[in-house]
Amino acid sequence: MKEYDVEYRRSHTLQQCVAEDDRPREKAKKYGFRSLSMSELLALLIGSGSTGENVVELCQRIINEQRGKLHNIARMNINDLVRRYRGIGEVKAIEILAALELARRYQLEQFDDDYQITCSKDAYDLLWAKMGVLNHEEIWVIMLNRSKRVLAVEKISAGGTTMTVADIKMVMKPAIEHLADSIILAHNHPSDNANPSLQDNALTKKVAEACATMDMHLIDHIIVCRGGKYYSYNDEGAL
Repeated sequence: MKEYDVEYRRSHTLQQCVAEDDRPREKAKKYGFRSLSMSELLALLIGSGSTGENVVELCQRIINEQRGKLHNIARMNINDLVRRYRGIGEVKAIEILAALELARRYQLEQFDDDYQITCSKDAYDLLWAKMGVLNHEEIWVIMLNRSKRVLAVEKISAGGTTMTVADIKMVMKPAIEHLADSIILAHNHPSDNANPSLQDNALTKKVAEACATMDMHLIDHIIVCRGGKYYSYNDEGAL
């Protein structure tokens, strides 16, 4: 089937299933995309609902069940969406997750061009865009120059849902290669419990000691969670 035929069928289905005053496509054309609710924007991607539930109703149910948070949807995979929501097939699931990935990459663009970190919130914002929707733990390192501007951000390791292994040599390798004056260590907690573990404390101590031997500074260790929650070793006086 030709691409324009698919687009026509999707548009026609969307128009037929939603009351005239509530059609997302017409509303977007008339008032702009900012006038649309989150469920209406999602409906533009999905295009059609299922028997007994129009597309906007389906999308509103998805949004409600995910507590109104797009990052909860982004943590789902294709099979999760297909199994959980009648009316969401594999193609629609792929389109939804692709759109969310585009949004994540769009968000990352603000951290280009010599981004400067002046506080833990600056670091969290950068890290959240990279690892906030992950269902597994990862360890990252931010390399900084003397002006606290970002030289590079690199992933060191990835693990399971509750832990990942950090090799101190691998933590220090990119910092040395980029001639960093200081670094920020980071990892995420998929459970969204920001409290550090004993293993987190031990890792922080080892990295701080390794930095000291290289005339480098560990200025923070950030534990990243959703909803703006994070733990900063520096803010808590734990370094």
